[in-house]
Amino acid sequence: MAAARLLGQVLRAAGAGPAPALAVWRSVPAVSSRAGLAWRPSRCGSSAAEAPATKAEDDSFLQWFLLLIPVTAFGLGTWQVQRRKWKLKLISELESRIMAEPVPLPADPMELRNLEYRPVKVRGHFDHSKELYMMPRTMVDPEREAREAGRLSSSAQSGAHVITPFHCTDLGMSILVNRGFVPRKKLNPDSRKKGQIEGEVDLVGMVRLTETRKPFVPENNPERNHWYYRDLEAMAALTGTEPILIDADFQSTVPGGPIGGQTRVTLRNEHMQYIITWYGLCAATLYLWVKKFLRRIPGT
Repeated sequence: MAAARLLGQVLRAAGAGPAPALAVWRSVPAVSSRAGLAWRPSRCGSSAAEAPATKAEDDSFLQWFLLLIPVTAFGLGTWQVQRRKWKLKLISELESRIMAEPVPLPADPMELRNLEYRPVKVRGHFDHSKELYMMPRTMVDPEREAREAGRLSSSAQSGAHVITPFHCTDLGMSILVNRGFVPRKKLNPDSRKKGQIEGEVDLVGMVRLTETRKPFVPENNPERNHWYYRDLEAMAALTGTEPILIDADFQSTVPGGPIGGQTRVTLRNEHMQYIITWYGLCAATLYLWVKKFLRRIPGT
C-alpha cells in the first residue's frame, strides 16, 4: 500500500493524472477494432475482384453458345441443297422411266424390284370372279386437279380401284392388274357387265411394288374385300396369283369398264423452301450475334 501511495504522489508531482493512463488503456481496444475493420474490407475487395471475372466467363460461354444457332442453320441449309440435287435427279430418272417404251413383263419377280413405274406389256385374259377393291380412291384427272389447285374442297368423285387377276398366256402365270377407277355406285360388277372384258387381250401397264401401311391408314379387311393399301402378298394369297401388280394404262379403258391410267406419280420437292428458310434463319441470327458481341460500344 505504501508503494502505491508513493507511485501516486510521483505521478501527481509529474503532472499526470489517471485520465491519460485510462486513455492509453482505452486506446488498445480501439486499435484492435480498427485493425479488424481494416481486415474485413480486404475480404470484400477479393470478392469484388472475383465477380467481374465470373461474369466475363459467363458472357464468353453465352457468346460462343449462341453462335451455334447460325452455324447449325447454315449446316441444315447446305444439307437441303444436297437433298434438292438428289430429288431433282430422282424426278428426272422417274420421268425417263415412265416415258420409256414398254418391255415384256419379266418372268422372275425379283427383277421387278428395279422396275417400278416402268411400262411393261402382257397378253392374257382376266378372271373377273376374283376382283379386289382398293378404296377409297378418287380418279386421277390432271386437268381437274390443275383447275382445283389451292381449293379447300374438291369435286372429285369417290370410288375404288378394281384389282383383277390376269393370266399371262406367254408366261404361264397369273398376276394382278389394276384396271382403274370406278365410282362407288359402280362397285358391284353386275352394274358394269359391258366393261367385263372376255377373251385374250394385250395390256400395257406400269409395275407397282407392295407398300407398307402408312400412319392413320386403316388395316386391310380381306373378309369384306376392302383394301386400303397395296399388300401384294396378301392379295396374291387370296386370289392365287403371283405377288405382281401393274396399273393398266388409259388405253385399256373400255366403255362401261374401269377407267385406266390411274397411276399417280408424285414426288414432293419442297427443298427450295427449306433452303430459303434455313439460310434466312442463319443470316438473321448471325446479324444479331455480330451486333450483340462484335459491335458493342466500349464501356457499355
